[in-house]
Order: sequence, then C-alpha cells, then structure tokens
Amino acid sequence: MIEFKLEGEFIPMIQLLKATGLVQSGGEAQTVVEDGLVKYNGEVDYRKRLKVRQGDLIDFMGQKVKVV
Repeated sequence: MIEFKLEGEFIPMIQLLKATGLVQSGGEAQTVVEDGLVKYNGEVDYRKRLKVRQGDLIDFMGQKVKVV
C-alpha cells in the first residue's frame, strides 16, 4: 500500500494518480477514471476532479493508496 501525505485540504483524483506514479500523464489519469478503473473508498467513481481528502482510500489496478 502506498501512503500519500496530503499537503493541503485535498488533491484532485487525477493529480493523485500522477503524484503516486500510478499513471504517466494527466491524459492517462483522465482515461482510467473515465473507464471506471479507479475505486474511491471501495466504490467506482468516474469524477476526474474528485477531491481526495485525508483518510480516503484509492484502489487502482490492485494498487492501493491511502491518503494521510
């Protein structure tokens, strides 16, 4: 599991995917979210600009990211 230290109040989903190295680009991040490949707190979420906050759990292709 990857632990991502949040610096502010939130980070947009596509930025989080890039920052953790799970995708190579913003375009790829948008595509995987639109295709329903990302789970937000256990549920598939299609919002690219979703505000991910401390305590949230992201699951992408078996990789889990916990926002701390």
